[in-house]
Amino acid sequence: MKYTKLGNSDLQVSEIALGTMTFGQQNTFAEACAQLDYALAQGVNFIDTAEMYPVPAKAETQGRTEEYVGKWLQGQARDKVIIGTKVAGPARGMAWIRNGPQSLDRANILSAVEGSLQRLQTDYIDLYQIHWPARNVPMFGKSNYQPEYETPCTAVEEQLTVLTELVQSGKVRHIGVSNETPWGVAEFLKVAECSGLQRIVSIQNPCNLLNRTFETGLHEMCYREQISLLAYSPLAFGLLSGKYVENPAAQGRMTLYPDFGQRYHKPNVPAAVAAYAQLAEQHGVVYGADGAGIPAQPPICSQHHHRRNHDVAVAGKPQQHRTG
Repeated sequence: MKYTKLGNSDLQVSEIALGTMTFGQQNTFAEACAQLDYALAQGVNFIDTAEMYPVPAKAETQGRTEEYVGKWLQGQARDKVIIGTKVAGPARGMAWIRNGPQSLDRANILSAVEGSLQRLQTDYIDLYQIHWPARNVPMFGKSNYQPEYETPCTAVEEQLTVLTELVQSGKVRHIGVSNETPWGVAEFLKVAECSGLQRIVSIQNPCNLLNRTFETGLHEMCYREQISLLAYSPLAFGLLSGKYVENPAAQGRMTLYPDFGQRYHKPNVPAAVAAYAQLAEQHGVVYGADGAGIPAQPPICSQHHHRRNHDVAVAGKPQQHRTG
């Protein structure tokens, strides 16, 4: 296993991370432990989770993923495992999380971090991330910004102020963003510099052969500012494994939760997946089994899969680095 620095932080993370968003829905606790044990045995030291997991998000399962990771963590040397988790943003219809957070204000962030610490059974979080922006942005399969949907939201300065206090208190070591845009990253950096607040070290966005939006704008931004990309969905919800090419009804996230996979229900996706699978076969590559086909990006920290069985993630390098 190779290790690399997370952004400009002091964290040395494995170039492969384990995503956990299936724990508690597609995976039992025993299966979750088997995956975590396997990943650790291969040298993976970076585990990613979130307060809203598992997915699809439901009131009766919310927080279960962190609970599974927390129970497993009790049998590990805490300083040998790097835990990243996320605070849920507003406007996603999850009324069961703090009555449906309307903002990422102080009260919501403080409540979220205390809940995560309790479920993870730890007194600190290595990387605390904003799961999605408080403001109106295109995300989760959308690509066009629509200003007519603008609504009031918590200022970045307020978000960074409370996150900085959490770092100063020792409850959080480093902070990052997720599902962000170039403007958002620039704003977090500007506010941190102008106000003397904590600087983000990472961004967790999708990056795969069906979604290369990171390469437009964000790639340069992250490279120049030393922000690591934690590339999620490297196999595009399993589509890039090629398993749906021969059997569209194969068991997996796209068939179990079709609504959740809407971001990949686009006209050119089936043809692109078939072409990639054919190309892999021509070159003797077992496509998707070990992350083959994932494009290397200079500022990538870790890439992580959310897999039902014991496969772990493939990583690259963000600065020389690549991780939900």
